[in-house]
Amino acid sequence: MLADSALARELRHHYLFCALTDAQQQRLLASATGRRLAAGEPLFAHGDAAEQFFLLRSGCVKLYRLSPEGDEKIMRLIRPAQTFAESILFMDAPRYPVCAEAIEPTELLAFDRETFLGILQESFATCGAVMAQMTRRIQAHWDEIETLALQNSRYRVVHYLLGLLPAEARGRFTVTLPTRKVVIAAHVAVTPETLSRTLRSLSDEKLIEVADEEVTILDVEKLRRHMH
Repeated sequence: MLADSALARELRHHYLFCALTDAQQQRLLASATGRRLAAGEPLFAHGDAAEQFFLLRSGCVKLYRLSPEGDEKIMRLIRPAQTFAESILFMDAPRYPVCAEAIEPTELLAFDRETFLGILQESFATCGAVMAQMTRRIQAHWDEIETLALQNSRYRVVHYLLGLLPAEARGRFTVTLPTRKVVIAAHVAVTPETLSRTLRSLSDEKLIEVADEEVTILDVEKLRRHMH
């Protein structure tokens, strides 16, 4: 699996790996391992020593924290082709800052932290390009946090739906929700009832159509304008 050309092409389009040369990419893949998780199986816990970061190939993973009272707060839902836990790369004593658990049967690729750091240390050009990409990624996460914290529930739901779209999406576009609606509701900080009402409202306004786990955005540009 680790040497297949499809995976190599997949990495070429990922922000964390696109600056690597072919030789650097092959070196990283040689140190990587495949993992499979069952639904509900944990990957790591908050505070665990961190030696790997991950690329999700199929399934869905939730990243979450537990409050002192034991309440779960979902920080992020990972979809296929996304990486997670890359923040450990530049920690002095790396430990995972959240818990990770598979929501459904999941396949992922685990990359060795020390190998990736070694590649960056040997090439200033590669390191600079990767850092620039990570900076843009961090800014996008800050924007998402602002949206979740400051905007109303309707805005957050629309923002989430738009976040499922590829950048080039135009016109009518159908997406499949990556996990159960109750998990999505927790992620966007609304109740399941509020999520259902919001989806019905958007449907009544002819902005979307909902059929089980599929959501069709009837006019992507119109829904984006709805955010302003």
